[in-house]
Amino acid sequence: MRFGNFTLDLDHRKLTCAGTQVRLGGRALDILCVLAAAKGSVVAKDELMAQIWPGQVIEENAIQAQISALRKVLDQGRDGESYVGTVQGRGYRLLELQPRPDERDIDRSKPAAIAGASIAVLPFLNIGSDPEQDYFADGVVEDITTGLSRIRWLFVIARNSSFAYKGKAADVNQVGRELGVRYVLEGSVRKAGNRVRITAQLIEAETGTHLWAERYDRLLDDIFALQDEITMAVIGAIEPSLRKAEVERVKRKRPDSLDAYDLVLRALPFTYNHIYEDAAKAIPLLEKAIALEPGYAAAHAPLAWCYHFLYSRAGLRAEDRAAAIHHAHAAIEGGGDDPTALGIAGLVISLDEHDHATALNVFDSALALSNSNIFALSCSALILSWLGQTDLAIERAQRALRLSPFDSLNYLSYNALAISYFCTQRNEEALDAARRSVQINPRFSVCHLFLTAALVGVGRVDEAKLHAQKALALNPIFTIRQYAVTAGIEPIVFARLTEAWLAAGLPEE
Repeated sequence: MRFGNFTLDLDHRKLTCAGTQVRLGGRALDILCVLAAAKGSVVAKDELMAQIWPGQVIEENAIQAQISALRKVLDQGRDGESYVGTVQGRGYRLLELQPRPDERDIDRSKPAAIAGASIAVLPFLNIGSDPEQDYFADGVVEDITTGLSRIRWLFVIARNSSFAYKGKAADVNQVGRELGVRYVLEGSVRKAGNRVRITAQLIEAETGTHLWAERYDRLLDDIFALQDEITMAVIGAIEPSLRKAEVERVKRKRPDSLDAYDLVLRALPFTYNHIYEDAAKAIPLLEKAIALEPGYAAAHAPLAWCYHFLYSRAGLRAEDRAAAIHHAHAAIEGGGDDPTALGIAGLVISLDEHDHATALNVFDSALALSNSNIFALSCSALILSWLGQTDLAIERAQRALRLSPFDSLNYLSYNALAISYFCTQRNEEALDAARRSVQINPRFSVCHLFLTAALVGVGRVDEAKLHAQKALALNPIFTIRQYAVTAGIEPIVFARLTEAWLAAGLPEE
């Protein structure tokens, strides 16, 4: 009997994964065999207990513990339904589910080339003196694998396949060939006294190029909280690094490739910087991608953003607004499991459709899928700041910056901080955030607008006027009234900024 990577030989009572025998402790294998013999039928709890513990009086939590142990093995790397189903009030049954794409068996006799961006998370090496820390290292890897699998555009090799390399000296080039992946994440764990140090590095398998590396040194007060913290930090940092690496990779490919994924990658350098001239370059590429794959959320979302730029910065044309809203809703419809697409869609729906309730629900859905997604965090932080929900806006913006401190999208988070700090009269902090935003994206006039307001807030009006002129040079048609069409969400927030902009000489109409 097969389910996912696993094969169960009932005659010999043996469970294997990709040809390697899996050892189950306690009575978990016995339970699995009973459920398998039932061929998908429900096995009542009483019947299961009678077969596993004949003639014994056993508490119900004993069977629950074994079911949990069984699920922990079978469902590693899965986000969906468990192979061991609970039928409420009746019992359990084994589901013969179709394996996910990243749960395939790996044929080591030849390279298993995987289309698109792909990654394997190798077991982290325990280099401390305590062999008991293996479980901690394995838990970190398992959580990172699960978290990365939520990145819609990334193919993640299942944990069971990656863990075939545990304890083996395999270089990343070899792993890349055998698993057919472009990227490999490897790391180590060292525990000393009440501290633990974890290192992680992201490597391009074919070239051996190191794309990202980080070290985490923490007190071991709560090992599970630490595991969660490091997992979230790694996932948040890896996604932008991979995104950048994929864009660079596609630049080296032949320009006549019309694969939808490659078209999106070619559009990305022109997509997320809020420059409407660049948006005009991205739109044809994204529209070609949608022509090839109409429901492609990863194309609809950036296309919505590009049309938002055109609408807000090129004359408030009704057709650009309609296109932005259309593609935002298409991204939601096709990207229910894609937090990046949902994050972008929420931003556009709030700014252009002014349906803030829907936008906030979309952000919540995105963060429920991945609470470390940079797009969902930074886009929601910006909208929350315009809504005057400053505490939550600051929390999300700061979390985005902690997770990915060098991301080119960080101007969004700094803008959210600048608005929130300015409107709560934390003027020095607003000034710092606005300066950082301008440093990251100096071509975006709005960054200069927030720096203008922050400078007025600290009494440096002459300097504010200089940045007001820079904003106008970047966007000559800017007026405060025009900007209010998209950003004037909460009157109190916008009024405070308006007062500062007028003081710096920016035109009201």
